[in-house]
Amino acid sequence: MSVLRVALPKGRLFAPGAALFAHVGCRNVDELATGRRLVHEETEAGFRFVLVKPMDVPVYVEYGAADLGIVGQDVVRELGRDVYEPLRLGFGRCRLVVAGPPDLPPQTWARRPILRVASKYPRLARQHFTSRGLSIEVVALSGSVELAPQAGLADLIVDIVDSGHTLSANGLLEMETVLASQACLIVNRASHKVELARISALLRTFEQIVSEGHARSDGH
Repeated sequence: MSVLRVALPKGRLFAPGAALFAHVGCRNVDELATGRRLVHEETEAGFRFVLVKPMDVPVYVEYGAADLGIVGQDVVRELGRDVYEPLRLGFGRCRLVVAGPPDLPPQTWARRPILRVASKYPRLARQHFTSRGLSIEVVALSGSVELAPQAGLADLIVDIVDSGHTLSANGLLEMETVLASQACLIVNRASHKVELARISALLRTFEQIVSEGHARSDGH
């Protein structure tokens, strides 16, 4: 049996992603989270896993270094990589939002000649504002985006939120939703053709798991 190469993301999506593959015979994937190794083989089940940063998952999949990957839709949309996205996985739900100080509500944005927006998602931030005819300067950051308005670096931010507690703790209000996101399975386009039968079977299994998960969460 051929080995399917899977890119798993570091961070909060790793555990539920690894749990999916436990359903298809991969019992020790979680070893990647506890050791220093970044590659893990499940030879009998026919998988090889690599652990990478979330922003790198679509790159590995597009270039064929991985056949499959698990990553947030926010990352897929931001990078715009040419990958097949056949399945939403139902976990890792969050929102990409515009947030800012209370004294800069949306109805005032058009009065400014240019808005400075800080974000880890410069592509999506730029698309959101330019689609509304607003001129912006995007400041690309890799962390602590919510600090930018306080420090005078930016007027607004575009960032991922879950509960919104971090925004409120830093004096920011959620003002607009750019994108609703959840984890998804992505597939290399060539791999999907070459390994069609096996990947299709894997998708059917995952679809059933996701469906059952939704049923339990809905109380059915």
